[in-house]
Amino acid sequence: MALPVLSAERLSAAYSYPAYRQLINELLAQGLTTGPNQSEALTHYGRLNVQRMERIDKTVQVLPELLVAAQELARPYVWLVLTEGWCGDAAQIVPTLEAVAQASQGQLATRYLLRDENLDLMDRYLTNGGRAIPKLIMLDAVTLEEVAQWGPRPAPAQALFLELKGQGLSHEAYAEQVHAWYAKDKTRTTQAELLALIRQLG
Repeated sequence: MALPVLSAERLSAAYSYPAYRQLINELLAQGLTTGPNQSEALTHYGRLNVQRMERIDKTVQVLPELLVAAQELARPYVWLVLTEGWCGDAAQIVPTLEAVAQASQGQLATRYLLRDENLDLMDRYLTNGGRAIPKLIMLDAVTLEEVAQWGPRPAPAQALFLELKGQGLSHEAYAEQVHAWYAKDKTRTTQAELLALIRQLG
């Protein structure tokens, strides 16, 4: 028998999207970012990511077919997202997840947990043995059982990331190319994969 991924109490203590964004902004005002590791580089990434999220918040348009599929879900679900403020991929993807949920007319609700404060959960959703984020865990809203998962990147971005990392490129070098991919894609592939995820539920 499937078990809840987490308790209702733990879920209720997770961040809403506005609270997640507020946390990041408050930390950046102190020269900090989320998580236990702090450095000027991570804070720099955090500031860049706020700009990315603000841009996507303003420009993302939910695909019509995804809009319909989300609104026609047979029952409500929770999109539980493991993320961090310094993560560039999360900055590209989290606003898209939120936009889809907001357009679902209550069929999808989002909750956000910081990866490094929830390693027991993160370590159940590793990618190639690593704690890659963002990670979307789709839960039945009543039972909190997992019904699907997605992440940390759309398939083409993940393939590009693995290829560039395999070439021995520095973090800055491969991150630049991956972010260029996101900019060109304009959330379309992420949305297409989310649509496939929703359609699997029948």
